Amino acid sequence: MRLDSIFKSKLSTLAPLSVVLLLPFLTSGNDAPTRVEQVERRGSLTMLTRNGASSYFLGADGDTGPEYELVSAFASFIGVDVEVRVADAFSQLAGLLQDGQGDLIAANLTRTPSRESQFRFGPDYDQAHTEVVYRRGTQRPESIEDLVGLNVAVIAGTSYEEILQRASTEVPALEYEALEDVGMEDLLLAVSEGHIDATLVDSNILKINRHFYPSLRRGFTLEQTQPQAWAFVSDDDDSLVQQARMFMTGARETGLLTSIQDQFFNRRNNLDQVGMFHFLKQVRNRLPQLLPVFQDVAAHHDLDWRLLAAMGYQESHWDPDARSHTGVRGIMMLTQRTARQLGLNDRLDPVQSIEGGARYLLRLWGRIPDRIPDPDRTWMALAAYNMGWGHLEDVRVLTQKQGGDPDRWQDVSERLPLLTQEKWYKQTRYGYARGLEAQRYVRNIRNYYDILVWMDTRAHPLLVVDNNQRSVEPPAP
Repeated sequence: MRLDSIFKSKLSTLAPLSVVLLLPFLTSGNDAPTRVEQVERRGSLTMLTRNGASSYFLGADGDTGPEYELVSAFASFIGVDVEVRVADAFSQLAGLLQDGQGDLIAANLTRTPSRESQFRFGPDYDQAHTEVVYRRGTQRPESIEDLVGLNVAVIAGTSYEEILQRASTEVPALEYEALEDVGMEDLLLAVSEGHIDATLVDSNILKINRHFYPSLRRGFTLEQTQPQAWAFVSDDDDSLVQQARMFMTGARETGLLTSIQDQFFNRRNNLDQVGMFHFLKQVRNRLPQLLPVFQDVAAHHDLDWRLLAAMGYQESHWDPDARSHTGVRGIMMLTQRTARQLGLNDRLDPVQSIEGGARYLLRLWGRIPDRIPDPDRTWMALAAYNMGWGHLEDVRVLTQKQGGDPDRWQDVSERLPLLTQEKWYKQTRYGYARGLEAQRYVRNIRNYYDILVWMDTRAHPLLVVDNNQRSVEPPAP
């Protein structure tokens, strides 16, 4: 996933100007290379981060995440590639930066007074406030005093720990645990399952994860809104920070910053938010025009058209013009790279999109071991369509390690959430993945498929195609 050409062209016009403006600052008395020059000589910018839905992870089409996409655009602005180094614990990020293992920290870092004495921050790119979350069905905490006696845990080395440290001076009875080697989603899961009573989380991180943990509830807000920014080494060389400021100005002016935030924090296709009423509404309004396409493409590839249609609804609600700044387009929401590999030239064309989705699903289906029969084979292919082949293999390995059957979808599906938990994804080859999303993705498609089968077997009038109007011919593979 890369920037759209419109953002590339607009940001590129700023790059030459940035070099001219920075020339007086890019030299020193001993002609030692500045940080910008070092990055340019290496040909890469290294971001230090943590795995997570709000920062960086490996998606179905490669590296992604809100922090990664923004830093990748910054690297493109400078004219270099981006490299990623994932810290094993949040508390390690500062040391890695000081040791020269990376050029900046991009990990949803809030700008706090204590951190400003430690880092040089770039421009703010987001705002967040800290929430206390608890489990539905338990007593709602409404103040710091209400946390006394509860099992509260936060990530060590974070602003959450700083907040509780300050609060404990006023409320001495407050106790909490600061944990190393855990991620935010580990703690959200722990609260959701009742293993701990409460934790602290930034509002934007909660927003991106909350629908995966329906048992979570907001208790109260701690601290005023705090800005989030990248952290750089604090010394006399601010050349890289100056570039970041110019880049961020352009990112705001072109709409790039807003588009990346919308892409991850305001997702169009929030799973499980569309009920039966909306599905049946689109069966009436949108499916009739697409039905011949689904049926003809499915027949061409010996697939069940109802499965393809269920996928199309889950991906785009059958909207031929569906667009996302993640780089996916059309009814089957194909990435540009996938479309190019499939030989498609217009992802917004319904026939090409559905054809491409069918071929991509079959490609994944064919990679699954022959010993795995349907329907499990198809459910696994759908999971890989959503999160990537490597992550499917990872969760099958974890399933086997835990004594489950890696060839049985039920066993694999139950362990998909492990890919969001640091204890487990650190044991995998491809690391963090939105396993809960893949789990819901397959479950939703199966539900839509069952409805379409029910309608089809009863000759529902909305699913009857007039053969005189059929003029769909799938493109040759």
